[in-house]
Amino acid sequence: MTDPTQALSFGAAAADYDRFRPRYPEAALRWALDGIDRSARVVDLAAGTGIVTRGLLALGHEVTAVEPDPGMRAQLTATTTGVRVLAGSAESMPLPDGYAAAVLAGQAYHWFDRRPAHAEIARVLRPGGVFAPIWNLRDDRVAWVAELSRIAEIGDTVDELRQGVTGFGDAFTPPEWSEFAHTTPLTRDDLLGLVRTRSHYLTATPERQAEVDHEVRQFLDTHPALLGQETLNLPYRTLVARTHRT
Repeated sequence: MTDPTQALSFGAAAADYDRFRPRYPEAALRWALDGIDRSARVVDLAAGTGIVTRGLLALGHEVTAVEPDPGMRAQLTATTTGVRVLAGSAESMPLPDGYAAAVLAGQAYHWFDRRPAHAEIARVLRPGGVFAPIWNLRDDRVAWVAELSRIAEIGDTVDELRQGVTGFGDAFTPPEWSEFAHTTPLTRDDLLGLVRTRSHYLTATPERQAEVDHEVRQFLDTHPALLGQETLNLPYRTLVARTHRT
């Protein structure tokens, strides 16, 4: 786990997080759960406001959501029906041994304390069960997206994540990887709202937040690729790692 202050900073902006963060492509969720029957239990770990949870429910799965931040849990409960919501973390889930056929973690694995998290996920999974971290990452191969990431201090590139995840411990098979491209339409105000849900922004001083707001607005008003566009199609690369409990 990196900085716990940043990891638990999102609750204060839970409604905006749920509104502005991108959804996950159905194809990515289906790939993550390949071979898992729809009747089997699935855990959305570090579920946040339920973006992955709702994607799994739409596919017909029985979902248990586990989330440490009370603000995020409250938003999930307010917006999502048909799901069991529990307080817990990757390192400590209030679930019995062998409870789930799959555990997914959307936009969260990089916050985990990996060694205890791997042991806890293995405990909750049945033998042969799937663990699949998944990330929505801006496509920084597009020049204006790379510039936006620089201004907003957004990291987490596809290459960095893949290089940083070499395995999940002895209880899991070596990971398989897949990537899915998609776009999210955003107004200019939506894009600023998205930037304001980032951990670096949420934990910054009010002065630094004001600087970022100004820089993003100036960027939107002056970048040649964006001039005259009221709606921007923000390109994403959804990265999925899939492994099985041995």
